[in-house]
Amino acid sequence: MLSIDYFAQRHRRRQRQFLCVISVLVLAMMYLYLASGEVWVSPFSVLHSQNTTGLAETLLWEIRLPRLLSALLVGASLAVSGACLQVLLGNALAEPGVLGISGGASVLMVMVMLCFPQFNQPWALMMCAVLGALLFTLILLGISRRYRMSTSRLLLVGVALGILSSAGMTWGFYFSDQHSLRQLIYWLMGSLSGSSWSYLWVSLLMFPALCWLLCQGHALDQWTMGEQHARQLGLATDRLRWRLIIAVAVLVGGAVAIAGIVSFVGLIVPHLVRLLCGAQHRFVLLCSALGGALLVGLSDLGARTLLESAELPLGVVTTSLGAPVFIWMLMKHYDHR
Repeated sequence: MLSIDYFAQRHRRRQRQFLCVISVLVLAMMYLYLASGEVWVSPFSVLHSQNTTGLAETLLWEIRLPRLLSALLVGASLAVSGACLQVLLGNALAEPGVLGISGGASVLMVMVMLCFPQFNQPWALMMCAVLGALLFTLILLGISRRYRMSTSRLLLVGVALGILSSAGMTWGFYFSDQHSLRQLIYWLMGSLSGSSWSYLWVSLLMFPALCWLLCQGHALDQWTMGEQHARQLGLATDRLRWRLIIAVAVLVGGAVAIAGIVSFVGLIVPHLVRLLCGAQHRFVLLCSALGGALLVGLSDLGARTLLESAELPLGVVTTSLGAPVFIWMLMKHYDHR
């Protein structure tokens, strides 16, 4: 008869294998991302050769590398935020884009960009996006705790908040000039075309929040047992809740400031990770970060290379991938009721 230790050891081995596979895939994607484009540029050739052209170096260091790092950071931030929101709200379908949190970050950014153009700087836009995401997260959390809403009702509240943010942005669009309007609409559809080293320096604020969330696996495992049980185990749930809210707001706001609204990354990745390597959040958070980076990196690679004379919005690609998965998860939820 097989012992419990045998199955536990087998499960841990499967987790390590999955972690190794997804790490290799991320590294392969990074090489392909840096090399692919209208001009094929091998990163190793640029690093080791003394005869590379200025064009190759410019493409690699000034255009593709900051865009790749932005894609990795945005994907990891959204996926880890989605995994934390699902535990925090007790809702398997929670995701920053679906719940309107990304919309909250974007509406405040748009208002500041249009009404106060003197503050149109990376650090100011980042702070506005974080404040907007924090406000909408607090609204969702307050409604969820106050009325103990079911999954479907909480999703409706998220949709309503998304509509509210869209209305606010529409007012802003109405009073903007044609050039600003085109830029804002393209940015809100999700795009990394404006990525630069200046935005990456400002986004260093996101790294402490991301690293801290990746270390909260054990606490989130206790939280999934229920807040009362978590308190009995010595977890300071109220303090942890506020820290999680602030960390999620920083990550979502930063991701929106860099790439606009990129939906469904925080829904697809944590769900698939839990299916493949279990619900232990120490692995779920780490693998979600890698999986989110992989998904956004591949999506942006496709967005900028599928068409010869144009670039697809990143949000369109991720939504096309995520919407069918979301519908399937919603149908699965109702099948188990």
